Amino acid sequence: MQVIYEDNHIIIVSKTAGEIVQGDKTGDKPLSDTVKQYIKEAYAKPGDVFLGVVHRLDRPVAGLVMFARTSKALSRLNAMFANGQVQKRYWAIVKNAPEQPEGTLIHWLVRNEKQNKSYAYDHEVPRSKRAELDYRVIGHSDNYTLVEVNLKTGRHHQIRCQLAKIGCPIKGDLKYGAKRSNPDGSISLLSRTMQFIHPVSKKEISVEAPLPDDKLWQSFGK
Repeated sequence: MQVIYEDNHIIIVSKTAGEIVQGDKTGDKPLSDTVKQYIKEAYAKPGDVFLGVVHRLDRPVAGLVMFARTSKALSRLNAMFANGQVQKRYWAIVKNAPEQPEGTLIHWLVRNEKQNKSYAYDHEVPRSKRAELDYRVIGHSDNYTLVEVNLKTGRHHQIRCQLAKIGCPIKGDLKYGAKRSNPDGSISLLSRTMQFIHPVSKKEISVEAPLPDDKLWQSFGK
């Protein structure tokens, strides 16, 4: 975990792939506990530290995660995320280049809880939710393509599922069609940037996550 931005109301950290944001049935220590511990030690806080989870990243995904440090910020950030007022961009390394260098993807996703997987359809089906994202190709290597994604909706495994649907599975993402896993168990998806108007100070905040310490990621960063 690396702290990217912090003030009295908000803290944004860059998580490594493999960390869970909130506690789950694995019993592994969640990122939220690590951040609480950091705040407690950094500011010598007595007693329990308040920390609100406003959004999540899938466990194998790296990059920016925002938390609220006050109840006022939590309620306002929840509303901002719900209303699409936090602009999040992701970088994804995919196996096949999309047919078009940029575009908008609209699908209807159905979540299968037992499989912890979503399925994409080109038309509305029972229990489906509309999913929309914009993408553009921003880099190439010998075998892979780097795509920047701007999420318009926040569905379960949305980027993973929609890119796989157009034949561009994310590197390392076995669940959605990648041929082989990444050595560290990650998938090559990064929550790269966040832009928003601060819910309390009203200042414009823009933050960027560092690239993972991996040769392919680093080559795209040059």
